[in-house]
Amino acid sequence: MSLLRALTPHILIVTSDGSRVERRDRSHGQHVGVAIDRVAGAGALGGIYTALMDAPTEQVIVIGCDMPFLTTPFLAFLAAQGADVDVAVPADERGRHPLCASYLRRTAPHFRSCIDAGQLRVGDALAALAVRELGADELAPFNSDGRLLVNVNTPDDYARAQSSGS
Repeated sequence: MSLLRALTPHILIVTSDGSRVERRDRSHGQHVGVAIDRVAGAGALGGIYTALMDAPTEQVIVIGCDMPFLTTPFLAFLAAQGADVDVAVPADERGRHPLCASYLRRTAPHFRSCIDAGQLRVGDALAALAVRELGADELAPFNSDGRLLVNVNTPDDYARAQSSGS
């Protein structure tokens, strides 16, 4: 959480089950907001929609909880790049990372329309928006070890990511 506290006092965890979430930032002793998915079963797109609707700011930085190698300087850069565009999203050889992106609140109605139409792929929803894609050259200053956007979902994933960064 200290990664985020350096950027904003507004931290919101979006989840389908609020009973499993720690509501206090232990390192800072501050409250952490928790939002329950506004549309059950809508996956990542529903989580983004909920974040946009419940966040107290016009710009929302969405990050997945499985990205342990993000840095405060990178997130500050992401926020700056997304200040005047619907979405700013990093992209690498694996593609776009919409669960590590900047979104403006004005995109929420579009996401809701996609959800209502049963179109739940985040990538498809981005097609109709003004997107600033941050490519390898822009990511390079923040990604010297190649791990910046790595997703870690298992202990084995984490061990592999740790060994590849040394």
